[in-house]
Amino acid sequence: MIPRANLHNPLSGSYELTTGAAISGPADLVDAVRLALPFLDLRPGDAGAIELRLDPALGPEDYRLVTGSRGVEIAAGGRAGAFYAGQTLHQSLPDASYRFTTREGWIVPGARIEDSPRFSWRGLHLDVARHFFPKWEILRLLDLMAVHKLNRLHLHLADDQGWRVESRAYPLLHEVSSHRPRTASNYHREPETYDDLPHGGYYTLDDLAEIGAYARARAVTVVPEIDVPGHASAILAAYPSLGATGERHDVLHRWGISSAILSPTPPTVEFLTAIFDELIGALGETPYVHIGGDEVVLDRWSASPEITAYGESLGLESVVDLQGWFLRRLADALAERGSRAVVWDEAFVSGRLRQDTVVMPWRGMGVGRRAAAAGHDVVATPVFPLYFDYAESASPDEPMAIGDTITVADVAAFDPAPSSWTAEERSHVLGAQGQLWTERVPDARTLDYRVWPRACALAEVTWSGGGDDFDERLRAHLGRLDALGVEYRPLEGPHPWQRRRPHRPGTVSVADVMSRLDTMTYDAESTRPSV
Repeated sequence: MIPRANLHNPLSGSYELTTGAAISGPADLVDAVRLALPFLDLRPGDAGAIELRLDPALGPEDYRLVTGSRGVEIAAGGRAGAFYAGQTLHQSLPDASYRFTTREGWIVPGARIEDSPRFSWRGLHLDVARHFFPKWEILRLLDLMAVHKLNRLHLHLADDQGWRVESRAYPLLHEVSSHRPRTASNYHREPETYDDLPHGGYYTLDDLAEIGAYARARAVTVVPEIDVPGHASAILAAYPSLGATGERHDVLHRWGISSAILSPTPPTVEFLTAIFDELIGALGETPYVHIGGDEVVLDRWSASPEITAYGESLGLESVVDLQGWFLRRLADALAERGSRAVVWDEAFVSGRLRQDTVVMPWRGMGVGRRAAAAGHDVVATPVFPLYFDYAESASPDEPMAIGDTITVADVAAFDPAPSSWTAEERSHVLGAQGQLWTERVPDARTLDYRVWPRACALAEVTWSGGGDDFDERLRAHLGRLDALGVEYRPLEGPHPWQRRRPHRPGTVSVADVMSRLDTMTYDAESTRPSV
């Protein structure tokens, strides 16, 4: 079972669960289990093969599952707990149950399972700005997350290379900023080459509404990200007046970072507030909105008399302080709308954050510990071992990647709340999240290869904390991924057709990157591009 349950005791006896079997209990719990087991076409009734009850003593994601000769009994603390009980029940069945089949019954082995998550934030991040992934691929990813009890999908919706959301208030964003004429094809640190193929796409607000509803039904919260004030080329291609200089930019067609930056003045705040209203209005309940704050080149603020005068009028001493003020103003606007701001760790280092702002320490757990010690909730996102765009081996057999090496074992060994931290610091760790940046992930097949099975290890770490038999359970679990049609990376290495453009080992060492990044986190002005 992936992730491992807290308690799993086999019992004597078994039960044949047949298609169309009856299921009874509170309607919302029944709906959750039916969604987790769609192939059974379970029928609600007063009594049945599966009986559910709400147990207020359990947490909202907790459940107890007992199977035996009399059927299936589930106690859940809420709808999410019932949904996860259904996913666990599914994993007790053969791999073939994950395929479409006309089979009419499945034997459920006897067991008593008691389960609850270690962390409340068990996330995946997908960058849809560098390469766009259509709505149906997002829905498929949500289904795969649900199988693994992952519950946060962080969508990186805006960057230099593209804007991915319809805006009725600012329509040039999706008309102009959602596409680029070509895309960089060169290796890292080599002369630029391009494919000369137009690339683009965006989600309509109706698409976002569907994604949000689909996610909630599967106990997943969508966390939208509009990365500001840097990474702004695409925004400024549509609305240059929002920039520090007023000059027009093009949607960036190369990788890396540009010096394009939004102005921190009131018109920009008004613009972003309108965007937040559209995002939240489409997605529905949105407890978190990510506002970026990373890798910001502040030179154009420093060179602007208008912007420096504006900072002085606010009593601020530097443009670094002004960035902190700007992000706090956005966080205030989100709080008024019932959402908490989330930022990358540069924003914490720059200072002035609201106390309820969640920090993602991508540059290492050292800065994450400092954020937790300062009272901020933290979601662990360090490059090592949670950047899934790095290669899984230092071999040219791997497909093109930014660097190497991050393995399944590296992910499985990660502890988001190390024992060396104080109890107070650990209490601020909400969980962890794997990041997939997509400069070198052009399609869904490559996405599968990069994410799975490393995300299986992430699910294990964030739900149960891991177990000594993870390797054995993972090998068994791969049969489920096969049945689901996931084109994961085999544990022994890629299939020949997965190699594509070969990786160039040693170009970027993740160990060297982490050492450099940790040093940078001690400098309040270290907002510039880091890799």
